[in-house]
Amino acid sequence: MPQEHSNIGRRALLAAAAVTAATGGRAEAQGLAGGKPVSIILPYAPSGGQEVLTRLLSETFMKRFGGTYVAEHRPGAGTTLAARHVARARPDGTTLFLATNVTFSQAQFAYRNPGFEPDTDFTHISLLAEALYFMAVTPQWESIGQLVAEARRRPGELAFTSWGVGSVAHLLGVDFCRREGIDMIHVPFNGTAPALTEVMAGRAAMIFCIMSTCRPHVEGGRLRALATPSPQRIPDFPEVKTMVELGYPDFVTLPWFSLSAPAGLPAEMASALEAATIEALSSDEAKLRLSQLGLIPAARGANDMRARIQSDRVVNERLMRQANIEPQ
Repeated sequence: MPQEHSNIGRRALLAAAAVTAATGGRAEAQGLAGGKPVSIILPYAPSGGQEVLTRLLSETFMKRFGGTYVAEHRPGAGTTLAARHVARARPDGTTLFLATNVTFSQAQFAYRNPGFEPDTDFTHISLLAEALYFMAVTPQWESIGQLVAEARRRPGELAFTSWGVGSVAHLLGVDFCRREGIDMIHVPFNGTAPALTEVMAGRAAMIFCIMSTCRPHVEGGRLRALATPSPQRIPDFPEVKTMVELGYPDFVTLPWFSLSAPAGLPAEMASALEAATIEALSSDEAKLRLSQLGLIPAARGANDMRARIQSDRVVNERLMRQANIEPQ
């Protein structure tokens, strides 16, 4: 397990907003935290979707509250390193957490002691966006039927990859194999890039990956998108059918990003952040920027986020049991 440490990411989000006041504009905005910089903690190494979400939020927060916002990357241990840091931070507005469904609806089934309690250690503010996924394979497989036939012919020889035990990619791969009654080897990696590389190199057959990450490889012919577990076909790839269309009932997933803070954040501050978050992701520009990354805006507030955590937790617990995953 990686050592817990602070890996400060790019500082493109740093900005100080000045307020035009009666003093002639010399006073600085106090911001969310009384003039202190606000850290937005990201649980992954730098990547497109979370970077764009953080930038969209920071731009709106600066307009509304003033202040300085810093993206801070704390990757490792299935997002739990970042979550522990936020759970232990002061609820004074200086720490926000751009988390994912893994953090709040999966980690407790993958780790015996994740180091935080999703329902009581955080002030949940809102979901941010939902992610579109592909079932991607090496180009030699032209259909799911062809892949399944080969897996049945060679049980225990073909592999699928993921970015970790208990990840979305792992659970979707297990669910697919269970439905088809086939035996494929799961090969986890510490990150999406090496997991994709293994498939593109032909050493593994399949991966369920976020569209934005594998899109250039699909368009470049290094991977083939056989299906999507999204509710509808992806507009930019209308030829790629959904798993439901291909005969897999209820094989639907929309992993998500969210915004939270440490438990005990003052109610007025939480409400202000909720309203600003919804504003940040409701503009046509934000929708366009996110759609280019395979993300769908989903900022609907704190109540919706808490309900989504609970419903996803039920599904993930079942999938973890089916995968015989024991907490590490």
